[in-house]
Amino acid sequence: MKLLQIQSPMLRLVGQRLLKAIPLVLAIVICNFVLLKLAPGDAAEVLAGEAAAGTAEYLAELRARFGLDQPVYMQLWHYIVKLATLDLGYSFRHNQTVLSLILDRLPATLLLMFSGMGLAVVIGAVLGVLASQRVNQFRDNIISVFAILSFSVPVFWLGLMLIVVFSVNLGWFPAGGMETMASGKHGVARMLDILHHMVMPVTTLGLFYVALYTRVMRASMLEVFNQDFVTTARAKGLSERRITFRHVFRNALLPMVTLVGVQFGTLLGGSVLAETVFSWPGLGRLAFEAVFQRDINLLLGILLMCSVLVVVSNILVDVMYSQLDPRIRLR
Repeated sequence: MKLLQIQSPMLRLVGQRLLKAIPLVLAIVICNFVLLKLAPGDAAEVLAGEAAAGTAEYLAELRARFGLDQPVYMQLWHYIVKLATLDLGYSFRHNQTVLSLILDRLPATLLLMFSGMGLAVVIGAVLGVLASQRVNQFRDNIISVFAILSFSVPVFWLGLMLIVVFSVNLGWFPAGGMETMASGKHGVARMLDILHHMVMPVTTLGLFYVALYTRVMRASMLEVFNQDFVTTARAKGLSERRITFRHVFRNALLPMVTLVGVQFGTLLGGSVLAETVFSWPGLGRLAFEAVFQRDINLLLGILLMCSVLVVVSNILVDVMYSQLDPRIRLR
C-alpha cells in the first residue's frame, strides 16, 4: 500500500508532463519545418545536380515526385498527418524510410552521449567535492585551472589533437569508426573492440562538460555547507567525511541533476562534432550529412527525435528530484 502511495503521485506527474509535451513537440515540429523550408535549395536540386541533369523538366518531375510542388502549408499538413501514424517520411537520398535510418543510428548516438555525459558527471562531481573541501587552496586552484582549460578547448580541436597524439603518433587507439571493419568479432571480443573505439570520442565529448559540472558542484557544496543542518551535525560531533557524503553531497546533487536535464539537448551539438571528427556512425553525423544533402525529411526526423529525448530527460529530472530531496513533493 505504501508503494502504491509513492508511485501514484509520481505516475500522475509523468502523465501531466507527457500531456504538456504534446503541444510543445507539435510547436517544435512546425518551427523546424518552416525554418528548413525558408532555407534555399531542396533535395530535387541536389539530386539533379548529382545526375548532371538539371533541366527545368527534370527538376519539375523530381519536385512532383517528392511533393515539393505543393504549397508549404499543404506540405506541413501532410507531414503532421503522417507523424500521427509514426510515419517520419522517406529519405530519397538514402532510399530508405527516415524512421529506419534513425533507429539504425540512434543506439550509437545514445551510447556516445550517455558515456560522455556519465564521464562528465562523475569527474565533475568528484572534482567539485574535492575543490569544496579546500577552498582557495592549492587543490582548489588546480581544479579550477583544469576546469577552465577543458571548457575553453573546442570539441573539434581536442578531437583532432587526440587523433594526432594517440592514434597517429602512439597508435594506441583507432582514429575513427565504432568498431573494426570486417573483424568478425562477436560477444565479449566485439564489446571490447567497441570500447576501444569509444575512448577518444567519449573523452572529447565529456571533457567539454566537465568544467560546468565541476563549477556547479563546487558552488552547490559550499552553499549546502553553510546550511543550519550542517552546523547542527557538526555540533553533534559528526566527522567532516560523514557530513560531506551523508548530508551535504546528496543535497548538492540537485543543481547537477537540473544541469544534466537542461544540457541533454545541447549534448547532441557536441556529438555532431565528435561524430564527424571520429567518423562515428550516429545521428549527429547523419544530421551533418543531411544538411548538405538538403534531405529535409531526414533532418526533420532527427530534430524531432532530439526534441523527444530532451522532453523525456526533463521528465526524468523531475522524478529524480523527489528521490534526492524528500522535501520536494510530487503534485
